[in-house]
Amino acid sequence: MSVNMKEIFGANVFSTSVMRERLPKKVFQEVMDVMEHGGNISMATADVVANAMKDWAVEKGATHYTHWFQPLTGVTAEKHDSFLTPPQDYKVLLQLTGKQLIMGESDASSFPSGGLRSTHYARGYTAWDMTSPAFVKEMTAGTILCIPTIFVSYHGEALDKKTPLLRSMEALNTQAMRIVRLFGNTQATRVFPSVGPEQEYFLVDREKYLQRRDLIYTGRTLFGAPAPKGQELEDQYYGVIRDRVGAFMADLNQELWKLGIPATTQHNEVAPAQHEMAPIYTMCNLAVDQNQLTMETMKRVATRHGLVCLLHEKPFAGVNGSGKHNNWSIGTDTGENLLDPGDTPNENLQFLLVLSCIMKAVDVHADLLRQSAACVGNEHRLGGQEAPPAIITIYLGDQLQHVVDQIVSNADCIKLLASGKLDSGVSTVPLLNRDATDRNRTTPFAFTGNKFEFRMVGSSDSIADANTTLNAIVAEAMCDAADVLEGAENLESACMKLIHDNMTEHQRILFNGNSYSEEWVQEAARRGLPNLASLVDTVPALTTEKAVKLFSKFGIYTPAELEARAEIMYETYVKVVKIEATTMIHMAAKHYIPAVIQYTTALAKSISSVSKACPEADLSVQRKLLTSVSDYLAQASCALEQLKPLMDRVDAIQDLKEMALTYHRAVIPAMDALRYPIDALELMVDKDIWPVPTYGDLMFEV
Repeated sequence: MSVNMKEIFGANVFSTSVMRERLPKKVFQEVMDVMEHGGNISMATADVVANAMKDWAVEKGATHYTHWFQPLTGVTAEKHDSFLTPPQDYKVLLQLTGKQLIMGESDASSFPSGGLRSTHYARGYTAWDMTSPAFVKEMTAGTILCIPTIFVSYHGEALDKKTPLLRSMEALNTQAMRIVRLFGNTQATRVFPSVGPEQEYFLVDREKYLQRRDLIYTGRTLFGAPAPKGQELEDQYYGVIRDRVGAFMADLNQELWKLGIPATTQHNEVAPAQHEMAPIYTMCNLAVDQNQLTMETMKRVATRHGLVCLLHEKPFAGVNGSGKHNNWSIGTDTGENLLDPGDTPNENLQFLLVLSCIMKAVDVHADLLRQSAACVGNEHRLGGQEAPPAIITIYLGDQLQHVVDQIVSNADCIKLLASGKLDSGVSTVPLLNRDATDRNRTTPFAFTGNKFEFRMVGSSDSIADANTTLNAIVAEAMCDAADVLEGAENLESACMKLIHDNMTEHQRILFNGNSYSEEWVQEAARRGLPNLASLVDTVPALTTEKAVKLFSKFGIYTPAELEARAEIMYETYVKVVKIEATTMIHMAAKHYIPAVIQYTTALAKSISSVSKACPEADLSVQRKLLTSVSDYLAQASCALEQLKPLMDRVDAIQDLKEMALTYHRAVIPAMDALRYPIDALELMVDKDIWPVPTYGDLMFEV
């Protein structure tokens, strides 16, 4: 079936063009002015906008509206209210007022707050984010008008991921504008970060998924032996897309395009049953909203096709997990990309200054940047020879690294490495323009031409935290630079000195080599770079004096908001690992051990029966198998009995941080000890008796 992309793209979005058509000119101008420059629209204008939005949504089939927000759960939240007014003689009017559009009240008592509100107080407020367009979502529950909002407490503390993100964008805008003004740019009125998040995911058959309690409860397999074939042949990556998966992708694209999400790239990823979708970059807060919508849409569309979309960072052991490369850049509203080095980056003073600021930001706040990508699922992926290690570094490539080295060494003339041509040796193929530098897939933070790719973010995680931190730390570095340069008598010489000082002081953060090597881990330690391997190791970074000073200075987080987020991270870690451990106990006791007992009982009876019927029969193979299976069964039973009381002891710990640390140091190793014998048994027990689908069933039968 052919699809007219131009017709469907943005069809379900109350976009600027839709507003221009439906709003009076004066109202439209007021809305655009507030969107671009801040402030508040009048209530009269809000009423007009709300009515137009309601009429448009009703024409799309909408019956309800919702304030769509992003609480600290990491997923979105919505409460649907109909457009109905109180009936008069069984007749109703459909209505959405300006007050309902601009502000809503939500019960905040059941969302994570980290102590920002008392348990017996419940009031929370949602407020319209005008910079993110409203849209309609077509669901089985009906067509719903979704109004993107922030979510704050009764006293104004941020209870969501959107509010700090918007604050960080304002901070970056203010400080970056100081930089561009220094270089004579009088046309730009705004600087904003742009983001393009690549989204990796797995698809599995829904019927098989429903037979795996670990997938249902935790999103990943807690048990499972490797399939005979994994990703060793490297034939999945960019391979031919299977029909069932292709039908899902085609459907997904249409749904995303209707929501104005510019999905462009689709392909098979490295692991069996793993795939990737990537959009064109867009303004940071829109990218965050759109990525949340993308993940939700993936799950919904997969169900239509009898599939389940797994967004967990490590749903299968032994093959690559999934990440979300966060491509980040900074640009002006006049179209200038501050991270575009141009043809002669060695002579581009503004670019070199911005680059030096980013080097400083990432070095000074490497711990915070690592923390911003910390989620429980990412524990199983980072540093596993498939994703960046936990040590934050910047990869610039040979050309820019050569420029930096010359600046640090005070070279008289900064030269540029030539890019050159590449001859494939095939006469019918033209000469290729070869870049001056290769790419490095092992680095967490890589310069890729006109943007930085933060490769550490987990596939299931919101990209809001990572971008809030990126915006904040770069804003601080730019603020420091502007403070120095705005009073300089000779801007060029002062700028070169500052670039030299920044690059010299923070060159330790640069690394172009193999970040997977053990030699690099040792070298990073020598350089003094932090190596925060686990989520629980990263949490203290949120509340250091350095972090509090950074976020308070720009009004992004208050100290109380930072403390709350630290508590929520510990609490989330404890809850997730507890659910996983409890699921393992359930599956081992109810599924695996009974199945193995059934198998050994039948095998023992068979041995006894054959031995009686034919005493001379050689039953050494059967007896050896029975012994081996029984040994692993005993190991599994012992590990299970050790895990149960350990959980009780850990749950009795009163201090939340200590509980999280104990889950990390004691419970997870105990879970590994339970998994090992059961995975071994999977390769020995009759497949007809094994109680759940195997890795081969899940990854190769889609």
